[in-house]
Amino acid sequence: MDPRAAAVFRDRGITVDEKPGLTPEELSAIIGGYDGVAVRSSTKIGAAAMDAALPRLKVIGRAGIGVDTIDVPAASARGIVVMNTPFGNSITTAEHAIAMLFALAREIPQADQSTQAGKWEKNRFMGVELAGKTLGLIGCGNIGSIVADRAHGLKMKVAAFDPFLSPERAVELGVDKVELDELLARADFITLHTPLTDQTRGILSRDALAKTKPGVRIVNCARGGLIDEAALKEGLESGHIAGAALDVFAQEPAKENALFGTPGLICTPHLGASTTEAQVNVAIQIAEQMSDFLLLGGITNAVNVPSLSAEEAPRLKPYMALAEKLGRLVGQIAGTSIRSIDVEVEGAAAALNIKPVTGAVLAGLMRTWSDTVNMVNAPYLAKERGIGVREIRNEGEGDYHTLVAVTVGTDDGPRRVEGTLFGNRAPRLVKIFDIPVEAELTGQMIYIVNNDQPGFIGALGTRLGENGLNIATFNLGRRQERGEAIALVAVDDPITPAVAQQLRDLPGVREVVPLSF
Repeated sequence: MDPRAAAVFRDRGITVDEKPGLTPEELSAIIGGYDGVAVRSSTKIGAAAMDAALPRLKVIGRAGIGVDTIDVPAASARGIVVMNTPFGNSITTAEHAIAMLFALAREIPQADQSTQAGKWEKNRFMGVELAGKTLGLIGCGNIGSIVADRAHGLKMKVAAFDPFLSPERAVELGVDKVELDELLARADFITLHTPLTDQTRGILSRDALAKTKPGVRIVNCARGGLIDEAALKEGLESGHIAGAALDVFAQEPAKENALFGTPGLICTPHLGASTTEAQVNVAIQIAEQMSDFLLLGGITNAVNVPSLSAEEAPRLKPYMALAEKLGRLVGQIAGTSIRSIDVEVEGAAAALNIKPVTGAVLAGLMRTWSDTVNMVNAPYLAKERGIGVREIRNEGEGDYHTLVAVTVGTDDGPRRVEGTLFGNRAPRLVKIFDIPVEAELTGQMIYIVNNDQPGFIGALGTRLGENGLNIATFNLGRRQERGEAIALVAVDDPITPAVAQQLRDLPGVREVVPLSF
């Protein structure tokens, strides 16, 4: 990694060790001593290394776009943020793809080799023009859109297959948005610009390659595994595929491959991001992103948690504290019977980035299941348990200038808690299960549901006093006179199971739940 990355960390006050060339065993032996690890593509970090890194490791930063060498699901399950730098080498990779197009069209590597061998085979290397040809993009994200722009400059027609490409964006880019089969039938040249996922693995399969236009030329500077290499070899040998230029392979480093030596093949050793500018860009970018996360809580270009800029973090911090407390409250009361979660923001909160707020709710709530949960692995735990999560934004103001509400669906019906910020910084509960209760959620507390009747508060205070428990705050609410009432009592010491049972035995008590914040 460019040494300027280490300089960024040190300038921000973060101690950094530079240890290139570690074996997996050497990495696992030392990784537990670090809060963050910055890597390039040659370093693999799997579940075993992450287990060795816990509980300290918080973030893995990949200087580059591909994270296939990092076990992202394992990181998510362990609460580790994984970041990449999807834009630092975009131009470099796009330019390499364009260079490969030219190399294929004019057989430049083969002509160079022949000429330097003393031959003058001018009639052997009859190329084709790019102008007027149709370029098919499989993937039209950041890199694909740059390739489309360059292709327009070469007077090519561009068609794109990308399920995430909106019709409006396609018009803006000047590309035809098509389905894969139409692209295969129309394209004179095909370039791939998609990550390697379960959906894209082998996207140019044997069947797909058979549907391509005779004489098609294919470029892959994205990820190995997107093309069936055996089928590609057969297509090149049969002449159906006129040429292929590969910068990536299913197995790397590709020191041996059945494709090598096939007529019409051009290969480079994963050079897509290999320019001086790109190496500097991605190194500095990952160092800045990781520093922002470790020092300020900012999350940029994470692949397993919503983004939260360093500028947003201070403003969102009190809302996330409120959201975490509301999630923790309803999680402790509703227990493991939760089937769905609605996170609703209202008023001033509706103008905020809601994803981190939802993450904080889930982190608080999921502590019912795990004591190592955080914003990263909480959504993973919710999904694992089949809990649906929905976000609701209401820009109008109600009784409060700003409000966060959490509603959970349980076996006994929906249960809703609401909270606001006092002075835009101090979290407060304002309603619990449709009963107005103003309370600060802090420390050790007791949630009590009882019949609203004379003498209850005195009996409760007496019983707590007999057990040596000092009351810090006492908050009450009720649905109606002589109806259901709720007490949230903060105490100085934890409530033991024995004391909780004594409180349940008091006349008129329906439910007692010890709480911890």
